[in-house]
Amino acid sequence: MESAESEITDKRLLRGSRTRRLVLGRAVDIASLDSLEGLSFGRLATDTGLSKAGIQTLFRNKEALQLATIDYFREVFIDTVTRPALAKPRGVRRLRALIEHWIDYAAQPMFEGGCFQSANLAEFDSRPGPVRDALAENQRAWLELVAGELAYAVENGEIADLDTDLAAFQIDAVLRAANTALRLGDSEAVSKVRRVVEGFLAAP
Repeated sequence: MESAESEITDKRLLRGSRTRRLVLGRAVDIASLDSLEGLSFGRLATDTGLSKAGIQTLFRNKEALQLATIDYFREVFIDTVTRPALAKPRGVRRLRALIEHWIDYAAQPMFEGGCFQSANLAEFDSRPGPVRDALAENQRAWLELVAGELAYAVENGEIADLDTDLAAFQIDAVLRAANTALRLGDSEAVSKVRRVVEGFLAAP
């Protein structure tokens, strides 16, 4: 009896997990187009074919949905950009891999509106609260990752000495500009990014 009840519970949990990922997969696309502010239970119900009440049961309120969408984005970004690059040796090779994976993520694009983070930072940067904090943490982690690889490259003589925090800020700014350029159909955006990045990676 307990085994049968456990099986039923496991199936419900699996179904709930699949439903959650279905909703969040659509939510992250909507948020990349219209920002997290554009999310609504009604819109998600219409787009996924699920009931509005069922989606509300999963996420309780709009802020919880927004935060779950950010978490989902973070998982996808780590899986498609960060983790593959970490397989490369530290320093210049890893930094180049990070940039190339980021370009692929934005150029494909992974989400309908391009870079999710870029679409939402501008919307929430002046709005204190948990959503802004979660987006800011994403930004901090990304900049620290880029700056860390630049610092390693400097310390090991791969590139000329530079202000690694400033260089990370500049590289990030170029990537976000490229995301906008790609959305506007600039066919030269990717080559521009690569040329800018290579300028920071000059040998000493």
